[in-house]
Amino acid sequence: MKYLQTKSRKGQAAMEFLMTYGWAILVVLAAIAALAYFGVLSPEKFLPEKCLIETGFTCISSKVEPSQSTIIFSNGLGRSIVIDSVQIGGCTTAFSKSLASEDESTFIVTGCDNGDLKETFKGEVIIKFTEKRTNLTKTAYGVINSKIQ
Repeated sequence: MKYLQTKSRKGQAAMEFLMTYGWAILVVLAAIAALAYFGVLSPEKFLPEKCLIETGFTCISSKVEPSQSTIIFSNGLGRSIVIDSVQIGGCTTAFSKSLASEDESTFIVTGCDNGDLKETFKGEVIIKFTEKRTNLTKTAYGVINSKIQ
């Protein structure tokens, strides 16, 4: 009989140990989930600003404001093109600007609703252009991640 009581007490101690640590782990997981839900753990807040466009274009710089976005990029395609339109986020502006190979230019997209000051802006960049020599219309894609200034 004594053997069963000792085994029962060891089992009870082991079960209490597991339950205590189980509750502690559950509380930690709930705290992490709450922080992630409210955006405290959002990696975009800690990442540096970035401006990337697909091969052929180089993003020199960008600036996002509440009502407009500015992007400076260069033509690295090796041929002359005409920029037809630039879209940043959900805002598009039409252009008819010629860019020779290795030229860079500034494009301002106006009339946007990018958000409030100091918020993080993450948007897609779409550049529609026409090759001068072949007269083919093409599209280049990219992304901007920046604080709204």
